[in-house]
Amino acid sequence: MARARLAVLISGAGTNMAALLYAAKRADCPFEIILVASNNSKAPGLRLAAAEGIATAAHSHAGLTRAAHEALLQAELVRARTDYVALAGYMRILSGDFVALWEGRMLNMHPALLPKYPGLHTHGRALEAGDTIAGCSVHIVTAGLDEGPVLAQTQVAVLPGDTAETLAARVLIAEHQLYAPTLAAFVTRDRDPQYLLSRVRALAMAQPEANEVVSHGMPCFGIVGGKKFAYVSVDHHGDGNTALLVKISGADEQALLIEHDAERYYRPAYFGDGWVGIRLDLGDTDWEAIAGWLAKSWRAVAPGRLTRMMDIADEF
Repeated sequence: MARARLAVLISGAGTNMAALLYAAKRADCPFEIILVASNNSKAPGLRLAAAEGIATAAHSHAGLTRAAHEALLQAELVRARTDYVALAGYMRILSGDFVALWEGRMLNMHPALLPKYPGLHTHGRALEAGDTIAGCSVHIVTAGLDEGPVLAQTQVAVLPGDTAETLAARVLIAEHQLYAPTLAAFVTRDRDPQYLLSRVRALAMAQPEANEVVSHGMPCFGIVGGKKFAYVSVDHHGDGNTALLVKISGADEQALLIEHDAERYYRPAYFGDGWVGIRLDLGDTDWEAIAGWLAKSWRAVAPGRLTRMMDIADEF
């Protein structure tokens, strides 16, 4: 499996970047660092990255509008064929427009236990509040400052006599330990069976009167007291696939889908011509399309009373 291409943005020493860089040297690490970029050409982290053979880029924001500076940054990320972006001490607030370009593909390390203390001066604020526990968080970057979903946290005890500086030093150690494994899990989740099942489950259970059972050794979704409309196959019969099985119109539709994309669509064993398997583990699943498949499959087995209710609701 190809490793995810990760760009890291820094503004200073880049110690979190270094922790990611050395983690990426492991043969089993699912990401590689292909670019370290900064808004500060004198950032020490750039020199470290260059010494380790990593491409670097620096563009000062001085004298530039935010949009102009972010355009330069985006050009560097595109040129490097970046898959994911990790913020590691990048001290520029990114615009909503830029964040939207990397929606769901940009992570940040924050030196506090979010949602506590977003923004700056986190350690001093924790001490002023009398907290006995501080820590750090890895979260998905969204337009709101430090408001994105938290993926992982590490707690750090506040010691008697701590200053903002002494607490920061210990939290930084925790950051170095937390970032790489969290990133590794994040970049591989699109192939992780449990994550994929959870995504399907949320969409399937949103259908009217849906329930979940186990059938044929697989998680299965149906209408309460009625027929089944979807299965999730995880290495079923040793095929190595994680896939969604949904109802279709018959052999002709099945053949057309397989002909169109034989890597993604297949004829599931023992299910016949009325079903198609859709691979979820290729790393590029279109979840809006999956939602459409589930809704279509649900409608194929739903009793008339439910479909009529849905049709009436759609009219309003």
